[in-house]
Amino acid sequence: MTRALFIVDVQNDFTEGGALGVDGGDAVAEAITAHLAAHASEYAIIVASRDWHDADGDNGGHFAAGEPDFVDTWPVHCVAGTPGAEYDPGLDVSAVTHHVKKGQGIPAYSLFEGTTDAGESVADLLTAHGVVDVDVTGIATDYCVRASALDAIEHGRRVRVLTSLVAGVAPASSEAALAELAHAGAELVEG
Repeated sequence: MTRALFIVDVQNDFTEGGALGVDGGDAVAEAITAHLAAHASEYAIIVASRDWHDADGDNGGHFAAGEPDFVDTWPVHCVAGTPGAEYDPGLDVSAVTHHVKKGQGIPAYSLFEGTTDAGESVADLLTAHGVVDVDVTGIATDYCVRASALDAIEHGRRVRVLTSLVAGVAPASSEAALAELAHAGAELVEG
């Protein structure tokens, strides 16, 4: 097997009712769980990322001091060790082989910016497991899913975005992100 599954930031603060909740987030968590139940054995590794921001400070300007611009600055979200940073309860992570934390004191969008608790990078994990192909799922289509998929392409992997297993902040920016990913070489499939 040379395929990996990325589950990007399916966390309480990014699903309905969270600090930056997106519509359809809970449904995506449940749909990824169903996908894992049917397909986990098809993946060499399954990598789940979480934003894991520091409670103190602005995380390199990521947390807004005043009004967030929702481009570079955001409301406080996914603070390490808080309920908002935990996986959405609809996501069963029992099949996940590697958990990655990103944004520890700095802005981070791509899953590739994170590391495992043992300090392993995602790029090293892919190489160590001979991963050629990557399926990308998660939240948000127009931010962290986009960044993670573009980085996977940049790292020489063939990427599929499972479009029924992603949720975005806004329809227009999500459609633009998917178009950008397709143009960059990602395959868009239902999932």
